[in-house]
Formats: sequence, C-alpha cells, structure tokens
Amino acid sequence: MITFIFFLRRIAFSSVTLFVASIVIFAIIQILPGDPAQLILGMNAQADTLAALREQMGLNAPFYSRYFEWVLGIMVGDFGTSYTYSVPVSELILERLWISLPLAVMALSLSTLIAIPAGVIAASRHNKWPDVSIMGFTQLGIAIPNFWFAMLLVLVFAIKLQWMPAGGFAGWDAGIGAGILSLTLPAIALALPQASILARIMRSALLDVLAEDYMRTARAKGLTERMTLWRHGVRNAFIPVLTILGLQFSFLIAGTIIIENIFYLPGLGRLIFQAIAQRDLIVLQGLVLLLVAAVIFINLLVDAAYAMVDPRIKRAYHE
Repeated sequence: MITFIFFLRRIAFSSVTLFVASIVIFAIIQILPGDPAQLILGMNAQADTLAALREQMGLNAPFYSRYFEWVLGIMVGDFGTSYTYSVPVSELILERLWISLPLAVMALSLSTLIAIPAGVIAASRHNKWPDVSIMGFTQLGIAIPNFWFAMLLVLVFAIKLQWMPAGGFAGWDAGIGAGILSLTLPAIALALPQASILARIMRSALLDVLAEDYMRTARAKGLTERMTLWRHGVRNAFIPVLTILGLQFSFLIAGTIIIENIFYLPGLGRLIFQAIAQRDLIVLQGLVLLLVAAVIFINLLVDAAYAMVDPRIKRAYHE
C-alpha cells in the first residue's frame, strides 16, 4: 500500500509537469519565426493563396483552440502532419525511434559496463595508482567532447582499419548484426564521456559509504573486505548513481543531434536538426514534447527504483 501511494503521487506530479511542459512548448514554438503556409507554397505565393492555406491549416484559430486540438490529437496518437514531408509526424517519429532508442540503450550499456567497475576499483584503491590512473582517464573523457571522439573513431576504425562503417545505417532489414555494427561507433562515441562522469560519481558515492559506521561494523563482525565492499558498499553507493543513469539515458535519447549528423544516422536527433533547418514547426513541437515525456517517464522509473533499493523512502511515506 505504501509503495502504491508513493507511485500514485509520483504519477500525479509527473502528469502535472507534462501538462505545463506542453503549454510552454506550444507557446514557444508558436512565436518562432517562420510561416508554415509560406514554407509549403514558397516565397512567390500569392497573398490570397497564403491566407486560404492558413485558414485550411487552422493557423488563424485562437491560441487555446489550436493548443487543445494539438493535445487532443496527441492523446490519440495524432501528432499532426509534417509541413515538409507531408506525412504524419507519428510515422516520422516511429521510424526514427527504432534507430535512436537502440543507440541510446547501447551507449548506456557500454558506459555502465565501463563506469561501475572503474568507479569501484578507484574507490577501493583510494589514492593509489589505480585510483589516480582511472581519475586521470575520466578527466580526459569529460574534457574532450564526444564529437571529437566520434571523428577519431571514424579515422581509426573506419578509414585506417576499415573494421566499421564510417556512417549511415544499414537498416534492421539487413539483419540485427548489420544494424548493431552501424550503431557501434556512434554508441562508443556517446558512451565514453558518459562513462567518465558515471565513474567519478560511483567513486565519490562509494568513498562516502566506505566511511560510514556500519561498514566498520560489518568488518568487525568478520566480513572480508571484498564481501563488505560488494554486499554493503556498492549497493548503498548505487542509490545516487541511479539518478545519473536516468539523466544520462534521457540525454542519450534527446542529445544525439551532433553524433547522428556526424555518422549520418536517420534518428530523432537528425530529425530535430532537419525540422529546425526547414522550419517544420509541427514536427519540432511533437518531438520536443515526446522527449520531455521520455525524460519524465525515465525519472519516474528512477523514483520507482529508489523505492525498491532504499527502504527509507517507504518509511518516509509511512510516517
């Protein structure tokens, strides 16, 4: 019952946040320069033709009317029709999502597999050469932007060694292996900076846990250093790491514009870039709202993970 109440409150809060975000997104998009009717008909279109198209598209309707029409459409899966491609926005998003989502999952998996062991090793060997070495590499990973990593990976693995494709997406129709191969270099370029951040967070959190009294008590009861570290230390240190994992996954879904353009991947990031360049505002506002909803949903999952990992949250709601 306590867990159900906790989730219910978080869902209510998330719903309000998404509603407010939809208003802000719609309002900002509406004041951006660019006339959709002018974009469709061209610069030489007649004034009466432009006025007729604006009326047909509902652009002359009041702000609140257009907003509610947009929101009600989204509730049934209708994001509108792209001004540039003349196809439903939902089809564009769904087509690109099958590239960006696997890319984000691959990048997050790689960064987690690298960062968690690195952070644990650094904390358990505090102020020794493994700690110094790992922190030096993570500082380098944070300082160097991921697009530079991307170009370096293309130069080494695609051009020099010719192990990987330099860009483009083979398509899932060509096989899972071909699709994963196309996403490998972009995933590595995204994962390395994120792994550097996550490793430093893991190290700091674990160092704080190792200094707690209950860790000394566990050692005094006869547990070995390894058992104390993994049974009590890592589990408790992982609680703040969950927040960073959630934020990183949100960033990897929404923040891949540069990487997808470098590798010429037809994902959501590239679609956002194209929508901005072509003033396709209906695509842009639908994409931004979808990404905001993804961030809110991921944070909700992180809160759920908190409730399962940290019993203090349940006690707080019980009190």
